[in-house]
Amino acid sequence: MTSLDNAVTGEIAPAAGAAADALGEIPPGILNGPSGLGTQLARRFSPRPPDAETEPATAATASGDHCAPGVQRLGESAFHIPLRRPTADIEPYRLVEWGDGSGPPLYCAPVARVDDRLAAEVDDRLAAWAASIGCTEDEVGKLRRTGYGRLVTLTHTDSEDPDRLLVAAQMNTAWWMADDYYADDSALGAEPTRLPQRLTLAMAALDPVPDAGEFSTPLNEVLREDKVLRAFGSAVSHLRRHATPDQVQRACYATFSMFVSWTAYAAWRHTGQSPTAWEYLAARQHDSFYTSMTLIDPVAGYELPANLFYDDRVRRAAFQAGTIAVLVNDLLSVKKDAADENPVCNMVLQIAADRACSVATAVEITVELHNRMVREFEAGHLALRAIPSPELQLFLHGVRNWMGGSFEWHNTNPRYR
Repeated sequence: MTSLDNAVTGEIAPAAGAAADALGEIPPGILNGPSGLGTQLARRFSPRPPDAETEPATAATASGDHCAPGVQRLGESAFHIPLRRPTADIEPYRLVEWGDGSGPPLYCAPVARVDDRLAAEVDDRLAAWAASIGCTEDEVGKLRRTGYGRLVTLTHTDSEDPDRLLVAAQMNTAWWMADDYYADDSALGAEPTRLPQRLTLAMAALDPVPDAGEFSTPLNEVLREDKVLRAFGSAVSHLRRHATPDQVQRACYATFSMFVSWTAYAAWRHTGQSPTAWEYLAARQHDSFYTSMTLIDPVAGYELPANLFYDDRVRRAAFQAGTIAVLVNDLLSVKKDAADENPVCNMVLQIAADRACSVATAVEITVELHNRMVREFEAGHLALRAIPSPELQLFLHGVRNWMGGSFEWHNTNPRYR
């Protein structure tokens, strides 16, 4: 039984909920074993008064060094950065109108932060970065209009550091560039038959291939010449400056899983086949905004331990959140997706084809699915509050805020108008 299982099934109920909400003293029932989760947390986190928002910054963290003095480094400890405790979820989930208001309302997490000044700062930095990797003035202008700086400011609400937010903006830009230029948009050169080999090169840009002498020369040339590959290489290099190796590989391997789904779409488009809605949804599990959410803790400046990040219940909640954001994307992208000369997959369009129903009816079905999944995430999040891990509670709070911010960005973005 894992430490997390002990925390859920051991001695902590029924008082654990209140203890976890306050993130104060760790219940004694989970402090079993010298290397258990409870023992580790007890060593790292002393009880704090309920109104404390942050731990004092050390000289090392103020200067940007990832390790406080005396903290062991590679292979022995993650970097130590003061943890902010999540503020209480004061605003409840609510039903909101979306798009042109003609569809049923969506049940959504609230928007946790709107900061236009910070968003503009991140967008300025992102535009400068895009120019530095060879994007044209038109492409930089389009990037500004799309507003990935605004996206990450709305979604990564536990950070006010524009350089950390820039990491998420760069990675999301690279993902979207690959999606547009390689996978989805025929007008930008997306070709189903070329997608698999393009994605293998993108993997090499993210996770460098060991040197192979003369055989590395042509690969390195391609990595320098292709704009999308330059974006991936530069973005992940910036991520490495702010994240642990484990966090970098989480983002990389979530990306590689996403690429597998992209090849399925390419095959469907190339053969003219249309997947059923259930096949599309299965492919979407790993091609979702879950990939973006792997950046929640490095952008905020802490690390969710791997045994929590990959726990089935936490992973299920994160996958639910990723798919929820996909359904919002699909609802707001129906007209754009249907207009492509090689129509891309979209949950609404797949349902309409499966059931021979109108798009309006398929929209209603998709909204119903979205709202059910949000309520399930809400219930799962509540259950996981019994786990007295500050990192876990901050991460789940971040996932909730990511969903709320993502809806706001999609619903107000010209890309989807």
